[in-house]
Amino acid sequence: MHSVMKYYEVNFTIEPYTETYSDVISALLAEIGFETFVPTDNGLQAYIQQSVFEEENLKKIIGNYPFPEIKIKYEIVEAEYEDWNAVWEEEGFHPIIIDDTIVIHDVKHTDVPILPYDIIISPKLAFGTGSHQTTRMILRELVTLNLTGKKAIDAGTGTGILSIMCIKRGATSVFAYDIDEWSVENTRDNILLNGVQNKITVEKGDSTVLTKTGNADLLIANINRNILLNDLHAFSSKLSPKGQILLSGFYTEDVPVLLEAAQKENLKLIKKESDENWCMLLLEKQ
Repeated sequence: MHSVMKYYEVNFTIEPYTETYSDVISALLAEIGFETFVPTDNGLQAYIQQSVFEEENLKKIIGNYPFPEIKIKYEIVEAEYEDWNAVWEEEGFHPIIIDDTIVIHDVKHTDVPILPYDIIISPKLAFGTGSHQTTRMILRELVTLNLTGKKAIDAGTGTGILSIMCIKRGATSVFAYDIDEWSVENTRDNILLNGVQNKITVEKGDSTVLTKTGNADLLIANINRNILLNDLHAFSSKLSPKGQILLSGFYTEDVPVLLEAAQKENLKLIKKESDENWCMLLLEKQ
C-alpha cells in the first residue's frame, strides 16, 4: 500500500445553481490541482491533496469567476484518504454504450457488457466520456474506417478516448495534443488504463506542436468552429496523400464556412453526419 495522501474536501454552494455553473467551476478548480468532483444539489464537493492546496489560488478563482452575478461560498474540511476513495467507488460514471459495438466505462463499474471495443476512462471530470454527440459520431465513424497500419493525429485530445479507439482499430501510432494540462494528464492516465502507452504520444500545446510529428493518414479534430478554421491549413499540411480528416465540435450551420475553407486546402467532402444540431465532416486530401 502506498503512503496515504491527505486530502481536503471543499464544499461549494453555488447560488443560483445550474449544472453549467458547476462545470465551469470544476474546470477552473482542476487548473489549481483539484482532482475529484462530486455534484451536490446546490453545488459540488471537490477534493485536493493537502500538499498542493493554497487557499489564495481558490480565492482568486472565485474572485475572477466569469459569471459575476453568481454567489459561490465554500468550506474546507479534512478528508480521510479512505473517504476520498469511497467517493470514487460510489460515483464514477455509468457505462456508455454506442451501437452495441463500443462500451466506455470507468474501473468502478462491474456491470459492463462484453462488446467488440472496450475503452476505460478515468472520469476526472465529466467531459470526454463519450456522452457527447460529437464524440459519439467520431467513434462510430472510426469503427467503419480501415485504420490498420495507419498513423493518426488527435487534435484537442480531451481524455484521449479517440486516440485509444484509433489504436483499437489497428492504427500503429497516434500523436495527440491538447492545450489543457488537465487533459494531457488525464489522457496519459487513460492510455495506461487501456495498455496502449507505447503507441500514443501526448503533447501539451496548440497546433504548433504538430512540428514534432510526421505526416498522418488520419487527423481527428473535435474542437470548436473557430479553432478548426484557424488550424485547417496546419491540419491539411500534416496529411499524407489521400489522407483523411474527421472534423466535429461544430453545428450544422457552421458547415458551409468550413467546407469553403476545406476547398482552399484541396480537401474533398466524403461524408457528412449530424446528431441533433451537432455535425461531423469526413474530408479527404486530393
